[in-house]
Amino acid sequence: MLALEARTLARRWVEEHAAARRGFAGAYFAGSITTLADDAELPRTSDVDVWVVLAGESAPGKLGKFAYRGLTLDVTCRSLDRLRPPEAILADYHVAPAFRTPNIIADPSGELTELQAAVSSDFAGHPWVTKRCDHARSHALSYLRMLKESDDFHDQVIAWLFANGVLTHVLLVAGLRNPTVRRRYAAVRELLAAYGRLDFHADLLESLGCARMSPAHVEHHLAALSEAFDDAAAVADAPFPFTTDITPVARPIAIDGSRELIEACLHREAIFWIAVTSARCQKTLHHGATPEVAARHESGFRDLLADLGIASATDLRREAHGVETLLPSVWAVAEAVTAANPEITGEPGN
Repeated sequence: MLALEARTLARRWVEEHAAARRGFAGAYFAGSITTLADDAELPRTSDVDVWVVLAGESAPGKLGKFAYRGLTLDVTCRSLDRLRPPEAILADYHVAPAFRTPNIIADPSGELTELQAAVSSDFAGHPWVTKRCDHARSHALSYLRMLKESDDFHDQVIAWLFANGVLTHVLLVAGLRNPTVRRRYAAVRELLAAYGRLDFHADLLESLGCARMSPAHVEHHLAALSEAFDDAAAVADAPFPFTTDITPVARPIAIDGSRELIEACLHREAIFWIAVTSARCQKTLHHGATPEVAARHESGFRDLLADLGIASATDLRREAHGVETLLPSVWAVAEAVTAANPEITGEPGN
């Protein structure tokens, strides 16, 4: 499917299912679809991110992934109040990239278009880039604070994985690159190579525990995940934020997308999402599957963690401390990328 067709279908979904919703204030594209030309092929391992904007102080949040006329949509609702004023968008590393270019799907009042124009003009300003980098850095630290010994071990692992993963976002934001989700380690590798700092990619992989992992090991872990994913998808009806990521509709993204990275000789870069999905499957299985089914996949999850250097909660605490220790180096590289980026305008603080 071409990107143009995907955008057309997404607009049709908004017209059919979102526009009549009470408080509907518009919708916009986000994520990888915003960087694709109309005649580019939408990878079958990608979904299309749509944000539905609702008037008022709150919104119901993530509707998640679902199939629509052969397209996988990932829909989230956002309060219009959280997009005001433009400075609120400019400082938010999650939201700002969608407003860098015209990605508005629907805009009844015209306010989203005005916000987009204001954000676009200042998006590459040095102070705003620094603010978004700092937002990403704070996000990494927030995941570390979420890591509590009283939580289930798979929840602790998820917090540690995302604390690690957000380190890549600090750098991608500095490079004005899309802070992608599943492909973040591949994307940051491209960025660091472009700025002559590919050596630092090894530090990021080391922090994740996969710097010396072989393709065969990653293939083994993906095979184990594939089986766990299918069993988890059969019982994925719990109200977890990621529930729609563990479904048959999402399987091409989680499983086939990881396989594509391995086949592209980016096996280490594939480990992040393999590990995240594995931990989420564990959470789903422990919640909804029989003890026998849950136990069947526990050993595969533990094998993966062992290859990442984690055999106990003590190991997890040590590795979490390592993430915090690495943050100053990440920030220094981000500052170097920002200083060398010809697209960034102005001076720090101006």
